[in-house]
Amino acid sequence: MEKILKKVFVTLFFLAASSYAMAGGNGAKSSEFNWGPVMDAIIQVESKGNTKAVSGNSCGAMQITPILVKQCNIILKTRKSKKRYTLADRFNLAKSKEMFVLIQSYYNPQNNVEKAIRSWNGGPKYSVRKTQRYYNKVMKLLK
Repeated sequence: MEKILKKVFVTLFFLAASSYAMAGGNGAKSSEFNWGPVMDAIIQVESKGNTKAVSGNSCGAMQITPILVKQCNIILKTRKSKKRYTLADRFNLAKSKEMFVLIQSYYNPQNNVEKAIRSWNGGPKYSVRKTQRYYNKVMKLLK
C-alpha cells in the first residue's frame, strides 16, 4: 500500500511540474513550488531520514554544512528578514527543509528539479560529472 501511495504521489508531482512548465515556468516561487518529493528523496540519500546524522561538518537529515547555514542567513539579510538560522537548526527537519527551499528560491528560481538535486550535492557551481551518481540515486527514489 505504501509503495502504491508513493507512486501516486510521485506521479502527481511530475504532472504538476509538467503543467507548471507548460504554463511558462516562471510564475511560481520556490516557496510555492512543491519541493516535498525532492526533499524526501534527498533525505533518504543523505541520511535515510536520521535527523541526528553527522558526517564531517554536515549534519541532520539533509546533511547541511555550516557554509549553507551562513549562506541562508546572508540571503535572509539581503531580503530584510529578521529570521536567522543556527547550526543547531540543521538537526530540525522542518528548519532544514526551510533552508532547502530558501536556497532554491535564491539559486534556482526556475524550480529546476535537476539543478536542485545537483546543486544540493555539488553547490551552486556543481559539475554534472561529479554529481551524476548522487543525481541518479535521488532520481531512483523519485521514480
